[in-house]
Amino acid sequence: MGDDKVIKYSGDRATVAWHGRLCIHMGECGRAQGDLFVGGRKPWCQPDKATDDEVDDVVLRCPTGALSVEFADGSHVEQADVINTVHVAYNGPLFVRGNLDIDGAPANAPGLKYRAALCRCGESGNKPYCDNSHEKHGFRDYGAVGETGRADGERGGPLQVRPVRDGPLMLQGNVTISSSSGRATWQGSKVALCRCGASNNKPFCDGQHKKVGFVSD
Repeated sequence: MGDDKVIKYSGDRATVAWHGRLCIHMGECGRAQGDLFVGGRKPWCQPDKATDDEVDDVVLRCPTGALSVEFADGSHVEQADVINTVHVAYNGPLFVRGNLDIDGAPANAPGLKYRAALCRCGESGNKPYCDNSHEKHGFRDYGAVGETGRADGERGGPLQVRPVRDGPLMLQGNVTISSSSGRATWQGSKVALCRCGASNNKPFCDGQHKKVGFVSD
């Protein structure tokens, strides 16, 4: 990921960390009620302006893993969602949540153990993570998911995310994929997801990365 800029905002009870290269400015923090994050204020994040519960709630809203928090008393330790999920965004990335093990994830981004936005347009300069290049390059996919997979009754546990060199994202572990409309569509324990932007069966890989010459690095 190159030089990873991490800024820490310290208060008496909590320290919030912001990993700049992971942030795609969804606004979940800035638009949250309260005074934890206030645009134009310096510093824009002030943990002492919110209760511990409020800090925890807003940080966990961050869908990219860019935000994380540590509390001085060791409380409010983030826990993985009970169900591993992949949400296919409308014209956007794959939002993944759960007990994540992303190959190559930087150690200074602890949020990536639970939350990540993964590129599926093929154009990100920060692969495998989204950097909003889908907007610049006009990526179009409305996030419908036609396949259903095969549910085996298990929906949690570790989820390994392995970006294949010049190929798809390989997910191994129990996972549920939902369409952009929010409908849970696919369940299974192993799946290859397109990250070149060219698959004719999005969000699943169909081998088009070979035809289009996708390069992941």
